[in-house]
Formats: sequence, C-alpha cells, structure tokens
Amino acid sequence: MFKLAGIYAPIATAFKDGEIAYEELRSNLEKWEKTSLAGLVVLGSNGEFVLLDEDEKVKLTAFVRENFSSEKPVIAGTGCESTGATIRLTKSCAEVGVDAVLVLTPTYYKGSMTDEALNGFFQEVADASPVPVILYNMPRNTGVNMSVPLVTALSKHPNIIGIKDSSGNIVQIAGILAETDPDFSVFAGSGSFLYASLCLGATGGTLAVANILPNQCHRILELYNAGEYTKAKEIQFRILEANAAVTAKWGVAGLKAAMDMMGYYGGEVRKPLQELLEDNKKELKLILKQWDPNDKKD
Repeated sequence: MFKLAGIYAPIATAFKDGEIAYEELRSNLEKWEKTSLAGLVVLGSNGEFVLLDEDEKVKLTAFVRENFSSEKPVIAGTGCESTGATIRLTKSCAEVGVDAVLVLTPTYYKGSMTDEALNGFFQEVADASPVPVILYNMPRNTGVNMSVPLVTALSKHPNIIGIKDSSGNIVQIAGILAETDPDFSVFAGSGSFLYASLCLGATGGTLAVANILPNQCHRILELYNAGEYTKAKEIQFRILEANAAVTAKWGVAGLKAAMDMMGYYGGEVRKPLQELLEDNKKELKLILKQWDPNDKKD
C-alpha cells in the first residue's frame, strides 16, 4: 500500500498563450526531480485545476507521470462536483499511472454538504478508485470544512490512506491525529504550519512554497525527524514570509511570478485570474532575495 510521507509540491500548471506549455513544464519537472521532494501533486489548487477541462486534466497528468522519475510518486487531484465525474476522472488518472488521488470536497452546493453527504461521496469514490484516496480539506477555497468525526469515520475505509488539511486549524489537525489510527497519514496543506503539524504527528506536507523552495521545506522535515527541533523551527519561521507571498497574499499569480524569479517557468495564469502587478513583483523579489533555490542545507 502506498504510504503518504515526505514533502510534495502541488505543482503549478505551465501556460503559454492560454494553453498548457508542455515543454516548459518538462523543464520544471527535470528540476523538481533533482530536489529533495518526495513526489508531486498535479491538478491541485496551485495547478489551477478548476480552469482545466477533463481532457486537459488527463493529458496533463499523463505527461507529468511520463516525465517525472518513476521512483517518486505522482498524486492527481480528481475531485469534481459530482460523485460520478470524480470517479470517472479518478479512473482515468489511475490508468495513466498515478500512485494515488487527492479528492477535494464538492463545493457548489456547500449548504448541502453535510457530514452525511460527504461521507457518502468519499465512500463511493474510495470504493471505485483503483488507487489509494487522499482526502483534501480546503475550506478557504471551497467553503466546506471536513470535521474531525467525518475524517475519523472515513479513515476506517481501507482505500482512504490520509488527508491533506489546508484549513490552518491546528486544533482540528490535532483532533484528526488523536482520533485516527497511526497508519492514517495527515499532511499539512501549507508551509505556514508544517512544523506545528509535524509536532502533532503529521508525516509531511503538500506545500505551495515547495514549488520554489523544495529543499528548504524538506529540510524542516529532515531536521525534525533528526530531533533538531530548534533548527527546524528556525527554517519554519524564515519560510513564513515566502509562503504567505505565494499563497494568501498573491495566490497563484504570486506563485508563478516567484517561480520565474527562482529559476523555474512560472509563466501565465489562466484567465480569469490576473497576472501579478509590477509593484507586487518588486516586493516579491525582495522577499525571495534571501533564498538560494539550490541550497539543501538551511
């Protein structure tokens, strides 16, 4: 059974002239492959998955799997609004070789997304999925939060192996870890609370900032696992500003601009998202000035 552990980058989707820029993406994959990342997530929030159609999602997933080290896992985000569409995309991504799928809660009818409805949704998807399922809790974008009792119940499904919790609610994360079995993996969904999550028992994280600082994110985990808590915490504190810049402050546009500055191809966002303003780029450049993307220490 696939074990969810380490640091994953929820990779940005490269665009040029409104279309997926596969050659530029290939270059990014070659660079990420040489880092300390445990694996990649394609079709995550930072991959602008909601702006891709189903054919693009499957083709993109296949390309990432084919052009990234077979020794490192690739996880695909397959959550859709309907149970049927989620199962269909999950099976399509499994067919092109992903190791697991990351399934977001349905979002549009959020008032009806009770624990009972979400339990039924995830149970059906997990029953039908040919690969392990990872729950994805992202209330900031979806308006739907997965409660501790819901996650605990779902963790008992043999094909549901963990959760990426991006809520930032450390009390909730603690509750999930307290109530689920040790073999159920909990991942921090942001670089802002990676260290805190590790202290509670998380096995790693899927972090937007790992697109640009993969080795430094891994270093936090490495130092924590070695008992070097003070050093791990120091890097956690240092990474906060960069993490905020590519998430809450400037979002995907900020992430892509940062990638351009750090030796990757960031490129365009897909409309209706807007590019980062020039004044913001200047501020971002100052934030990133302290970081060497190739540094594997701290």
